[in-house]
Amino acid sequence: MGYACPVCETPQADARHLANHLAFTAMVRGGDHEEWLDDHLPGWNEAGETELAERVTEFAAEEDYPQLFEDTVHPDGEHQHDDERSGKLFEDGESHGHAHGHGGGHDAIPHETNQPPKRPVDEETKAIYEEARELTEAMLADDESPASDDVDESTDEE
Repeated sequence: MGYACPVCETPQADARHLANHLAFTAMVRGGDHEEWLDDHLPGWNEAGETELAERVTEFAAEEDYPQLFEDTVHPDGEHQHDDERSGKLFEDGESHGHAHGHGGGHDAIPHETNQPPKRPVDEETKAIYEEARELTEAMLADDESPASDDVDESTDEE
């Protein structure tokens, strides 16, 4: 059993997952999820996970969903067979003394199943990304350089 999101009908395993789905989607993307929470659960952004989970189930349809585990589902929704389950910890073959599968390496990014649709990037968007990248690089370079606030004490005022 689980709950269907009252906004997008995405299946959630339980009330806690539903509360987190609604809140995170509202905070990250805004839009319909945020509007729904504002309309149905005023003060949602001040509530904790447990309180929000208790409140949100009043509005969500309880559904019967088959249990799926994220590590067995390909990002495209297809089941993937991982014949390479040799117990390797890292992609490059490093190990820490025991043999059992950890999925991917520690640096592996988990597949997200609820990604926003890929949108074509126009020239204006590319220019904005490039400017943001340049500003970020400049900011990081400033953070790495020694402080330039030191006053040259060799000059004497007369």
